[in-house]
Amino acid sequence: MSAHRHPPLNVRDYERIFEETLDAGAFGYFSGGADDELTLRDNVEAFERWKLRPRMLVDVSQAAIATTVLGEPVSMPLLVSPTAFQRMAHPDGEPATARAAAAAETIMCLSTIATASPAEVAEAAPGAPRWFQLYWFKDEGVTRALVEQAVAAGFRAIVLTVDAPGTLGRRERDLRTGFTVDAPIPAFDAATGRASGATPAEVFSLIESCLTWRDLERLRGMSDLPLVVKGVLTREDAHLAADAGVDGIVVSNHGGRQLDSVLAGIDALPEVVDEVGSEVEVFVDGGVRRGTDVLKALALGARAAMIGRPVLWGLAAGGEQGVRDVLKMFRREIELAMVLAGCADCGSVTRDHVQRV
Repeated sequence: MSAHRHPPLNVRDYERIFEETLDAGAFGYFSGGADDELTLRDNVEAFERWKLRPRMLVDVSQAAIATTVLGEPVSMPLLVSPTAFQRMAHPDGEPATARAAAAAETIMCLSTIATASPAEVAEAAPGAPRWFQLYWFKDEGVTRALVEQAVAAGFRAIVLTVDAPGTLGRRERDLRTGFTVDAPIPAFDAATGRASGATPAEVFSLIESCLTWRDLERLRGMSDLPLVVKGVLTREDAHLAADAGVDGIVVSNHGGRQLDSVLAGIDALPEVVDEVGSEVEVFVDGGVRRGTDVLKALALGARAAMIGRPVLWGLAAGGEQGVRDVLKMFRREIELAMVLAGCADCGSVTRDHVQRV
């Protein structure tokens, strides 16, 4: 960052630093989406269609934003989404993100295709709450080994991604740059014996494409950890997930990187919440850029929102400290939004606090 530039005031400032810092291949991978990137853009724009309805003369003198997720206390209703290949954004990668999330007293979700192993991340932030995002490999032995590693490293939930059945969305930025991962990917190494130099398509070609809701019972048999499914966008799938006994659902379109033209996460959230009620905790990711976005997610029934790209922006700009700064920015913005909206705590945010226009 140049000496004359004002320090970042919001996460968009970090996004600009991110673009200046990374090479074209890594920037395109992290920033891009599928096809025409309609959903990528709409994830952000959809939040603008939801307007806040603040309430006045509410006692917010003791306003608090702490909450719980799957029974785990967190300092704010914001979690760190799984993002792959973090050492392509900064050499310290996932361990730096883990330390920053621990300092913020929130949960980091580690990607299966991280550039650090579950044990490395656990060692970086001992005792901190962590979730493990799982891709189900065609070689079920690899899948079981990943779950066992997560359990051994003290991870507290398994988050199964269900919107990438053995193939990537067509990400044309990657095709133009010929992006490959120049960092070790422990899970890919275990599956293929190749430590680095993989393309995202090669990695995803190892993922099973014939899974059904019935297979969640087999996953349950691999550990006693709570099970969350990530990638649900419809009431129909929310119903099936609840019937399968999941503990949580992440309403997500994979950051606009899989099927283009699907609903933005925030627009899909209400029907999922309405379907499962209080039976299953619901989370949402995609396009969260401000504390007001988190407030809108809570109003529409999310237990917490999740952020991916903003964490990468902070990581690229300043390693662990950059991620800490991004999470602090969100914390301040969430606190301010809740006070100004007349919400004394997360439980007092309701559907009446938002209106779609």
